[in-house]
Amino acid sequence: MSEHRRKPPQPQGGGRAASRRAAQPRPGRGPGPGRDLPAAPPGGPYADQSAHSSRTDARRGAQHPPAGRGRPGGKGGDGRKRLIDYPRAGKAGWKRFVPSWKLVTGSILGFFAVIIAGAGVGIAMVGTPDANKAAKAQNNVFQWADGTQMVATGGSTNRQIIPIDQIPVSMRNAVIAAENESFETDKGVDPMGIARAVVNMATGGSTQGGSTITQQYVKNTYLDSEQTLKRKVTELFIAIKLGATEEKDKVLAGYLNTAYFGRDAYGIQAAARAYFGKDAKDLNPSESAFLASLLKGPNLYNPDGGIGSAATPEANEKRARARWAWVLDREVAVHRMEQSERDKYKDFPVRVDLAQASGMSGQTGYLVEVAKSYVMKTADISAEKMALGGYTIRTTFQKPKVDALSKAVEDTRNDFLDEKKRPEFDTFVQFGAASVDVKTGAIVALYGGPGWDHKYFANNANTSGVPVGSTWKPYVLAAAMEYGTQNSKGSGISAMSKYNANDLTVINDRTGKPLLGPDGQPFKQKNESEYPYGYVTLNEAMEKSINVPFAQLVFDVGHSKVRQVAKSTGILEESMDENNNASFALGTSTPSAIRMADSYATFAASGTHHEPFSVLQVKKDGKDVPGFQAPKESRAMDNSVADNITKVLRNVVENGTGTKAKKLGRPAAGKTGTTDQNKSAWFVGYTPELSTSVTLFRNDPNSKDKKLMSMNHVGGVDSIHGGDIPAVIWTEYMREALKGAPVKDFPEAQDLGVVADAAGAPSPTPSASVSPSGSPSASPSTSPSTSVSPSPSQGGKPCKPRPWHVCDPQTAAGTSSGAGGDTGGSTDQPSPPATGRPGRQGGTTNWGSIMGTQG
Repeated sequence: MSEHRRKPPQPQGGGRAASRRAAQPRPGRGPGPGRDLPAAPPGGPYADQSAHSSRTDARRGAQHPPAGRGRPGGKGGDGRKRLIDYPRAGKAGWKRFVPSWKLVTGSILGFFAVIIAGAGVGIAMVGTPDANKAAKAQNNVFQWADGTQMVATGGSTNRQIIPIDQIPVSMRNAVIAAENESFETDKGVDPMGIARAVVNMATGGSTQGGSTITQQYVKNTYLDSEQTLKRKVTELFIAIKLGATEEKDKVLAGYLNTAYFGRDAYGIQAAARAYFGKDAKDLNPSESAFLASLLKGPNLYNPDGGIGSAATPEANEKRARARWAWVLDREVAVHRMEQSERDKYKDFPVRVDLAQASGMSGQTGYLVEVAKSYVMKTADISAEKMALGGYTIRTTFQKPKVDALSKAVEDTRNDFLDEKKRPEFDTFVQFGAASVDVKTGAIVALYGGPGWDHKYFANNANTSGVPVGSTWKPYVLAAAMEYGTQNSKGSGISAMSKYNANDLTVINDRTGKPLLGPDGQPFKQKNESEYPYGYVTLNEAMEKSINVPFAQLVFDVGHSKVRQVAKSTGILEESMDENNNASFALGTSTPSAIRMADSYATFAASGTHHEPFSVLQVKKDGKDVPGFQAPKESRAMDNSVADNITKVLRNVVENGTGTKAKKLGRPAAGKTGTTDQNKSAWFVGYTPELSTSVTLFRNDPNSKDKKLMSMNHVGGVDSIHGGDIPAVIWTEYMREALKGAPVKDFPEAQDLGVVADAAGAPSPTPSASVSPSGSPSASPSTSPSTSVSPSPSQGGKPCKPRPWHVCDPQTAAGTSSGAGGDTGGSTDQPSPPATGRPGRQGGTTNWGSIMGTQG
């Protein structure tokens, strides 16, 4: 056995020196500084250390020396120094995990070296964008519900690449001043913008951030690609490469030739034609500033309006004017325009009409806009991506029904209006209408106006701002049936409940005290007629559209409950009047014709609500875009409530203000509406298959405020009511739309609620049993003279032979201003609706064949 393997002699004594000698390893084979000792086999050279320590203890002590696991000096077990001294040798406890300044500095330098090397490789590998290739745009094809083509819009005809020398200096100055002041000197990227984008991505936000013109040009070429981190990094590399290799004029021209300006216009040349009807080279500084302002976002800065409640034409124009003025001022601030030049431009530039009008005559423009808006909202597609095209959109619109609705409106308009003979009264009269399938909520037809080809771009079927008048009263009655009133002790009330209907009756608030008017005196609600009705049932009040009972009922049930019912049927909250006064019950809210038709369809469907929709299927480059199945149904109210509202509204058609709709010749329910000062007239009605709303109003579409004007003397008559022109249009359309369809009846209404008369109502007498029962065939006044003699509101004038002329008594309800009252909401606990019942679907439809592919 070699010498170094022999067992060393055992020490012969104790003491401190002996112990220290026993703990020290032998030179040559022992652990050096910073080395770990391997476990010695039993009987090895270190088995017997001293008289005071066992062989096992000695071995354990040798294997686990102090000072950082036996690695002082940062050396490994073989004595060589480690490349990265972490955890740090020679340190104990938490200090081992505190990196040294050398390690920190080296890590930072290494990180940047990797980044620089990676960026160099990335920049070398990416190409640069080509504006000509980016200009490829396709058509969007819109189809009717049966799959036949309606129209193809957009496409490459609205994109044209022009060189920098055809882009005026004023446009270049405006864009640089507004978007990227340092464009001519920067390197193509904005470090702060990149940092913001990184933070956004890290927090789950948008990958977009503040960027240079160069970065925006790169982004424009990838609008059809998902904005992922990979794409963002690629865009960054391209921008850096452009900043280092391309001339600034080429980058600026590329950006302006690929930017989206709204009106389906990509590029500065298309934008100049779309907004000002001229070539880009002929733009003046004011027009250039306007187009530069659109680059902040056409959806919010195009005065035509955009998508969403915040993008109304009025709000957009206000923003556009402010942005336009700011761009001009900014040009002065960054020395790209003299103040004397700026002072020349005080007036907002005048724009030409929408160029899209060509090729989309009649109702096509309105249909396309409704469908396009629905697609963009449902699939979260930006206006820029939509304008690039490539979408095939199958709508819910049925051409025969659209044609029938348009014909009904135009025929009535031609018979009713004579702008040459009565220019002071018959000009600016507007029509709007919408028709919804009861079973699905699909919009099958609409009438938006004369057409884009007639320079009328507002869609009257989808415009809020026109008060609905007495067509709001069914929501007040439905809330009372669903939630009860203060007089019913929490139970829903019956339409046979009696309320005072006399003209100028004082209205009480929820505490039972008289409502005070603006003059501090008790408020008295006005009816259209001074006729002394006395106490009438709510059924009769609806039939004759008497204001007073509903002005009181809204306080008895609570304004909040009425809003809740209206919302459950599809009325948007933003269209509801926020005031808790008497007029709220009489129709001061302003839903669109589409929303009113869809809402009344809820009554027709026995309380089942379907959100309105206009698109059945969308394909992009031949592949289905998900999310376009029909909206799911929801329970809006109990079956019995909806069916009893239908029962009451059938009585309106059979015996009340909507009798012109009886000519349809099949079961129908509906409600007329006329607003204060005769500024609008409505008829909203339905059968078991279709729900349709028609509105008539008067305003100047070119005026700045677009205020509603009175329709008194329009068509040569004193006033227009919902039971006149709107009801005639509704009847003519519905007759054609339902031609050949089997006649269906509504579900029979179940008995509902308790009779809860208002205070002061007479006690029941035997004669009360022959009062109106609320059935469609009952009438509170059966005297033949009622239907043939002039009503009190007609001034004793005889009926005219025209089919739309007023011949019915008390045909509408004015909305006299009401005083404010207590906040709505019932103080009693209402009986819960029987929502567990499945709900009868009103009517039948052949829509299943159309919806078959929607799953």
